[in-house]
Amino acid sequence: MGDDWRRAMLAGMEKELSFHPNVQFQVLDAHNNSELQRQQVEQLIKQKVDLLILSPNQSGPLTALTETAYNQGIPVVILDRRTTSRLYTAYVGGNNLEVGRTAGRYVAQLLHQRGQVLEIMGRPGSSPATDRAKGFAQVLAAYPDIHLTAQVACDWQPASVLRQLPAVLRAHPETDLIFAHNDPMARAAYQVVTRLALPHHIRIIGVDGLAGPGNGLQLVEDGVLNATMLYPTGGEEAIRTALHILRHEPFEKENMLETMVIDSTNVGPMRAQTEQLALQQHDLRRQQQQLESEMHRYASQRTAVYLLLVSLLVATLLGASAWRALRLNRRIRRQLEQQNAEISTQRNQIEQLAEAGRRTAEEASRSSEAKLRFFTNFSHELRTPLTLILGPVEELLTDGADLSDGQRQDLQLVRRNAQRLLRLVNQLMDFRKIDVGRMSVRATEGNLVDFVRELMDVFEKTARRRNITYRFLPAEPVVQLWFDGEILDKVFFNLLSNAFKYTPDGGHITVSLQPDLVAHVVRVSVEDTGRGIAEVDQPHVFEWFYQGTRSSANSSGIGLALAEGLTRLHEGSLTFRTEPGHGTTFEVKLPLARPATFLDGAPEPRPALIAEMMPDDEYAEAAPPPPARTDATALVIEDNDDVRNFLLQKLQPYFQVSSAADGLTGLRMAGETIPDVVVCDVNLPGLSGLEVVAQLRADWRTSHIPLVLLTARSAPEEQVAGVQAGADLYLTKPFNPTFLVESLRTLLRNRDQQREHFRRELSVDTATVAPQRVDQKFLADLTAIIEANLDQPTLSVDDVARSLGVSQMQLYRKVKALLGTGVSDYIQSLRLTKARLLLLQEGSTIAEIAYLTGFSSPSYFSTAFKGKYQVSPSEFKALHTPGRT
Repeated sequence: MGDDWRRAMLAGMEKELSFHPNVQFQVLDAHNNSELQRQQVEQLIKQKVDLLILSPNQSGPLTALTETAYNQGIPVVILDRRTTSRLYTAYVGGNNLEVGRTAGRYVAQLLHQRGQVLEIMGRPGSSPATDRAKGFAQVLAAYPDIHLTAQVACDWQPASVLRQLPAVLRAHPETDLIFAHNDPMARAAYQVVTRLALPHHIRIIGVDGLAGPGNGLQLVEDGVLNATMLYPTGGEEAIRTALHILRHEPFEKENMLETMVIDSTNVGPMRAQTEQLALQQHDLRRQQQQLESEMHRYASQRTAVYLLLVSLLVATLLGASAWRALRLNRRIRRQLEQQNAEISTQRNQIEQLAEAGRRTAEEASRSSEAKLRFFTNFSHELRTPLTLILGPVEELLTDGADLSDGQRQDLQLVRRNAQRLLRLVNQLMDFRKIDVGRMSVRATEGNLVDFVRELMDVFEKTARRRNITYRFLPAEPVVQLWFDGEILDKVFFNLLSNAFKYTPDGGHITVSLQPDLVAHVVRVSVEDTGRGIAEVDQPHVFEWFYQGTRSSANSSGIGLALAEGLTRLHEGSLTFRTEPGHGTTFEVKLPLARPATFLDGAPEPRPALIAEMMPDDEYAEAAPPPPARTDATALVIEDNDDVRNFLLQKLQPYFQVSSAADGLTGLRMAGETIPDVVVCDVNLPGLSGLEVVAQLRADWRTSHIPLVLLTARSAPEEQVAGVQAGADLYLTKPFNPTFLVESLRTLLRNRDQQREHFRRELSVDTATVAPQRVDQKFLADLTAIIEANLDQPTLSVDDVARSLGVSQMQLYRKVKALLGTGVSDYIQSLRLTKARLLLLQEGSTIAEIAYLTGFSSPSYFSTAFKGKYQVSPSEFKALHTPGRT
């Protein structure tokens, strides 16, 4: 049924319930959704309501639930629409069969027993639609000249009529009357008929006869409908029947409500009667509210009287005890004064203790901060001597073909322990970052299975050497996850290192990876068959620097604490379970969904990270590059004498090297000598390495030079700052000298390619070099100065350098670095390019062109032109002049 009909039904129920304020009434509306109504009925049955009034949306779906409620002893009153079962307590509703018959008789009378009728039906399967259609058809069968031309099955809603009826009326334009199963569908039919503008008038009748704007009575009175069949909502009767049942009073099981025709002859009285009933109901509701207000006032006054009586009684008791309290008052006052004095003394002592405690806490905080700052700075400083240890050791191991086995083993021992010290330094620095909140998660989306497998491969050789069964058991081949590779690398590396440290030879280490869709996490576990963790140590496993009662000889007490801290930073958790004597399992849980705290990050260079953290006996040796380009120059800016001398020693076979011990000196030397490459430390006295890089990039004389920064600080934000300043490469100490040399050679090769790019641009048209970058602006200025003086044979390199405000040497090295040629050659190239363009134009002789482009004589011009283009100027002009051969 329509929303208006439901509202009228509920209004009738509320009106009847207004006489019974002690009844609790709960309404659930399914809004014509049968599945939702079924769920609501199940809910009410579970609540074990005292009585259930049910108006089924469709007969079939609720039959079983109606029987269930009835069999459980819950009285069921069916309202309006019947179910297919007889197991119910009572039925209240209109006689839909009689409604259809009444409509049929009225149609026969209205059409004088002749005409074409179209029927708009309610939802198929609902009992009102079925009975109304059946009664209507029974009556029309008695009138052979009245034909039912079509039936439109709708769902009681006007929208369905507006969608389907136009096509039906176009197919049956002879329709004389439309019978709709409710007034809203009848109103929609009127809208369709009006819109189609059919040639003859079509009468429309509906069902419901509700009062109110836009309902049946209003539509009949306005002439929209010819008539409507009154269909009582049954709300009042349903409540009265329900109350009879609950009070165990006699009641009728079948309560059929009468119908009648409402047309223009009786719509006025019906509407007046309805409005009078509404006013009476409003007055009744107002009187009931007044009654409730009076009852509330009465209850309040009664409570006030009770409180007054109690107050009088209390006052009497207080008066009786007041004299006794007066006697005790003096004695109590004396005691209170004594206690107040004691409390005042204690308060002063507490304040003094609190002030002392605050000062102690501040001193402890400052001391802790100072210790952590010293700890961090000390860790940074360790990287410089580690550079000077690992660099020479790597050189000796790589180039030392004459080393004896004992010497090589000693050097490998030095390298392993230096690498272990480097890992400890890195872990201490990570500890400091976590402690002060400086470490952030920079995540990218990737396959966690491949990530863990790649990390496990680093330990494969150790597992084979120690005969350890080493397995990886992922539940799925691909588990996509947002994660920070650098952070998880350290977490899983520490867990695997811990497992190999405590697992005996011949033991088992198993890594499992399992997505948990219920908990929305990924579980990665590392299980070993070691000695397990003693019960006394278990509460302290994740404490910093705790080594346990049975610690390993090479245990620092950092690895597991760092792994747990990094896992929490990654919005995950690290837990363990252990059985002393049988092994331990560490489990990492990571969120499947990307946490909001994660920052976007580019994928980390995995091979470099793995090389730094490989186990001590798995380090791969790299072959040194052959010496080359001894004519290339390099400038080293490093304040540490040992590191500077070490760099000079390693770079001299490949470069002509100069050095500076501070930033200002290095900046001056770079401007004077224009080196091919600069290697600069970040932490320099006076002018920092970042400032040196920024100024070199801003100066056109040095803007082209590849720049490499060396630092002991490896934080991502510090690396970003170096790249933003203009560095081409950012290396952290300790570094591999072979990697540094090869990187410098790669940067020079890239510069050669850039130089070819500039030369190609200039060879086409010198005016196309746009001053978008410092180097391009320099070339544009250089070319403009030369072209402005191109007709002067005396134009020299010194003239050009003076115009640019630089020395001849600086100009030569800059042009050589960018174009691979000298300044004089470049001037000559521009003269010949200009001459070639002039030769393509008519009106100038070869001699005139020679002097216009600055050549001292036509013969010298011809020799130079033929040397570059392999033809003489006259031959070139003849080849490009139309009509000549």
